[in-house]
Amino acid sequence: MQKLNMKKVFFLFFIVCTMQSYSQNKQVLYNFAELPQTLLLNPGAENNYKFHIGVPLVSGFSLEIGSTGVVVSDIFAKDNVPINDKINTIFNKLSIRDHLKINFQMEVLNGGFRYNDKNYFSFGFYEEIDVFSYFPKDPIKLLKEGNSAYLNRSFDFSQILYKADVFGVLHFGVTRIVSKKLTLGGRFKIYSSALNLESSNNSGTFTTVDGTNNIYAHHLDNLDVNLKTSGIVNDDQEIIDDPATYLGNTFFGSNLGVGFDVGMTYHFSDQLEFTGSIVDFGFMKHKNNVKNASATGSYVFEGIGFDYDASNLTNYWEELSSDFKEKVPYGENADSYISWRPTKINASLRYSFGEKRSKICYDNRPKDFYTDAFGVQLYSVFRPLSPMLALTGFYEKLISQKMHAKVTYTIDDYSFYNLGAGISTQIGKVNFYGMVDNIAQFGDISSANNISVQLGMNVIFN
Repeated sequence: MQKLNMKKVFFLFFIVCTMQSYSQNKQVLYNFAELPQTLLLNPGAENNYKFHIGVPLVSGFSLEIGSTGVVVSDIFAKDNVPINDKINTIFNKLSIRDHLKINFQMEVLNGGFRYNDKNYFSFGFYEEIDVFSYFPKDPIKLLKEGNSAYLNRSFDFSQILYKADVFGVLHFGVTRIVSKKLTLGGRFKIYSSALNLESSNNSGTFTTVDGTNNIYAHHLDNLDVNLKTSGIVNDDQEIIDDPATYLGNTFFGSNLGVGFDVGMTYHFSDQLEFTGSIVDFGFMKHKNNVKNASATGSYVFEGIGFDYDASNLTNYWEELSSDFKEKVPYGENADSYISWRPTKINASLRYSFGEKRSKICYDNRPKDFYTDAFGVQLYSVFRPLSPMLALTGFYEKLISQKMHAKVTYTIDDYSFYNLGAGISTQIGKVNFYGMVDNIAQFGDISSANNISVQLGMNVIFN
């Protein structure tokens, strides 16, 4: 069996960690079947129930995974190609805009009640893990292959750009019927961070050229690299290794923040409807259990000129280390910092048709609706290099009075043929829903660029 080159271990680890990750777009759930969870995507979404309560810990679960530049089968397919060759092929294919995104959400509590004919209040608490990182091709190439074969080529440290968060969200929202045509909504959020790792706005290059006093000269130019962390260490700067501590910090821990959602629904007619929302416009301030590191400066190194003097021995390595630290100072601090949430925008246009029916709503008055609908949805999330977009076409069908189905087709950075489906059914007062994405790839998940699953259970009183 071929040995795995140790220079490639770091790269392989990165690839395995980045497999199957994508942006948090819940296009199947958005504006579907008046589920309570749709209010988290659009607080201005319409609903026609008196109150609801999510079954604790199982009312809402979502996991989203995917990849822009590589899939599992690229490395582990049984095709008799040496794994080192596969890694080299993948590395050459990936660009600095390839990225990883892992998102996990679990609702601990979700509830709501109708205050009057105009206003519906909703509230809850959920846990979230959110990781996003671009592929730092130059730094990994430098670690993986060294610099000897790349004279006069600059390795760019600005490609180091990542963020990882573990946090809890306590939220309270109101949905208000302004008129027969217009519904508006807003949601206030309190973020509680248990863990944050991030690095951004880095700069600097490393270049090797022909030397004057030696064979090569190595130039580290205008380096400015930072690493910010909170929640990893305690006040004594010791690593926190107790999972219960992280879990406890997701509920009113020491690093808090605030955020807002706004949304709307507008009917051009009884068949044509527009919805839109802005979600997670907010930030977290990290001021406790903080440990940051930075390195700033420039340095030129042409090797060590050894001069032997038995009566005056010189510690060359110590001199080199001191010179480097003087010109490229490395520092650690516990300064507070602010971390912004990635803001998301949704917009959709929906046309209803088919058989026209009516149902009795919370105010004991009938409301007309249609059994079928189709439309388009646009999704955008702000990322450091550029916004990420997704365009979805959808079709909804009322199978029975208590069962809804939805099919979606999405085009985004990860796929041009992402087919998704969702179903919502109600048995008595209990509602069950489930949704999956990228159904076409379920037969071979190892070759899929993205897979997502959403499940939940609510008790709804109409």
